Amino acid sequence: MPTRTLRIPTTDGQADAFAAYPDHGEQHPGVLLYADAFGVRPVLKEMARELAGHGYYVLVPNLYYRHGPAPVIELPAHIGKEIRPAVIAQLMPLIEAHTTERVLRDAGAYIGFLTTQPAVGAGPVAAIGYCMGGGLAMRTAAAHPDQVAAVAGFHPSPLVTDAPDSPHRLFLKLTAEVHLGLAEGDMTSETISELNQALDAAGVDHTSEIYPGTVHGFTMSDTDALNPSALQRHWDRLLALLDRTLGNS
Repeated sequence: MPTRTLRIPTTDGQADAFAAYPDHGEQHPGVLLYADAFGVRPVLKEMARELAGHGYYVLVPNLYYRHGPAPVIELPAHIGKEIRPAVIAQLMPLIEAHTTERVLRDAGAYIGFLTTQPAVGAGPVAAIGYCMGGGLAMRTAAAHPDQVAAVAGFHPSPLVTDAPDSPHRLFLKLTAEVHLGLAEGDMTSETISELNQALDAAGVDHTSEIYPGTVHGFTMSDTDALNPSALQRHWDRLLALLDRTLGNS
């Protein structure tokens, strides 16, 4: 499985990124994969390779590139419950600095880069994300409706907030099909209802479901949150979504 470390030109510098793609020299649908709060690390690279094995060109940008190349902070091989708060505390200033304005500037750079790679076909792409990356994928799809045909968010950060730029206020701009895989406790039943009502009102083709027996972060094998059956369910849902929307059968 070919992989590369790339540098994506942005208005604020150059973002380092990991790319994985099939090993035969054809063009493939592109997938922009946004990491969770812990950023680009071995588990994310392995997930990108897994997805590439199904016929996709997968680009995983370092969201924190303004603060240095990935990993921006030293991460343990396993992010256990006892050290998670300290790791999050280190990352929080970087997360807070990643404003919506920066997200949108970066999204344009990432989509532009992905769609012009020689190994990426001319059709639409997907934006997928984990934890905070779910919201970033949603913003990317809303900002680039002509190019993004699929959005998936797994154990996403809040999508319904009181903020004027809350992700759920962007649904009218979406043309993509959406899948949201929620952990138990990610959102209240009232919030899930509001989320689905907003998607319905915007006419978005979507599925949102709670993956049973899960906690936030259930896809990440380097954390205590991992739920193997939910991880497999995530792959089943994601691959079906990509096959429907990007036409890669």
